[in-house]
Formats: sequence, structure tokens, C-alpha cells
Amino acid sequence: MTGEGLRERKKRQTRQHISDVATGLFLEHGFVTVTIADIASAAEVSVNTVYNYFGSKEDLFLDREDDAVQWLASVVRGRRAGESPAAAVLRALRAEVVAVSPRVGLIDGYERFMRVIEESQALRSRVFDMRRRATDLLADVLTEEAEGEGSALLPALVAGQLGWVQAHVVEYIQRELVAGRTAVETSRSALVLLDEIEGLLGDRLLTYGTRPAL
Repeated sequence: MTGEGLRERKKRQTRQHISDVATGLFLEHGFVTVTIADIASAAEVSVNTVYNYFGSKEDLFLDREDDAVQWLASVVRGRRAGESPAAAVLRALRAEVVAVSPRVGLIDGYERFMRVIEESQALRSRVFDMRRRATDLLADVLTEEAEGEGSALLPALVAGQLGWVQAHVVEYIQRELVAGRTAVETSRSALVLLDEIEGLLGDRLLTYGTRPAL
């Protein structure tokens, strides 16, 4: 297997550079105020170059959107033998929280990102749409696995519940960070929240779609 070529590496580095510059400008000046031309100038590239890598300002700020949208479906696809989708998602969320992972927003200073999002209707709408698409992808995975067994509504209902669990944990983390707590402090309290959530979930959800044991 060949490694990353020079051209591919250069494109990846350029994309990351533009994204980093844009994020810095958004955090300093706000999302609405900063223009694509401002970003191009600060990154020392042309406006066309920025658009070659990013279709919009929202794409620049949410440059890891694809990973975020696919996360739930990926966790459920890769669950262990004898594990249900709900158990897999809870396990994965706990692992991210214990690791104080930026994936769930556990990074000191993350409240600055949240303030940028709160100030922009376009970004708030985009985040809402990302959550919807993540839930839809998970529902597709569960529907494929069900192969027509049971109610056709169950995959969508389970996906909706697991999407809510993820969103609720992430929103809790965001609120705690905005309130001034550190990422480590928030990690500890988020683990307690996950235990409380699991205790509230019904057995049917917790066991639905359990993968056969080997």
C-alpha cells in the first residue's frame, strides 16, 4: 500500500491551514462579521482557493462535519458480539468522556466555539441538521440489520432515542463549560449523567438489536 503522495499531503495541509485561520478569525471577530475574502487574505491564498476546499463559511467552521454525522452509525456498525446498539453508544460516549475528548466538546476554551454558534442562526441551523442526518444514518443502519423483522417503526424510534442521548450529553457538556467549569470537572459530572440516563432507558431499548454472541 502506498503512502500519502506529495500532492495529497500539500492539499491536506492547505485545507487545514485555511480552516485553522478561519477558526481563529471567527473566534476573534464573530462568524457573521468575517468574510471569505478576510479568510483568504489572512491565509495568504485566493478566494477561489478557499472555495476549492470549502463551499461556505459554515463548512469552514464545521470542518469535521462528516465525522460528526457518521459517528453514531459507525459506533453501532462496529458494536461487539452480544452488544446492543444502545449499549454500544453508551459505552462509546463513556469512553469519549473518560478520555476528555474534543469529540464531545471536552476541551478547555470550547465555550468560545459555542458562543460563535449561538451568535449565528446559520450555524445553529447547520448543527440541528447535522443531528438530524446523524439520526437518519443510524436509522438506516438499524433498518438494514432488522431485515424486515418486527415493526418498521422500531429502527427509527431507537435511532431517535440514541440520537437524543448523544445530543443531551453534548449539550450538557457545553452548558457546563460555558458556566466556567473545566473540561476535567465536566468529564466527571458527565459520567454521572450517563449513568442516570442509562437508568432511565427501558429494557426494550437497551436490548434492541443485540448482536448475536459468537
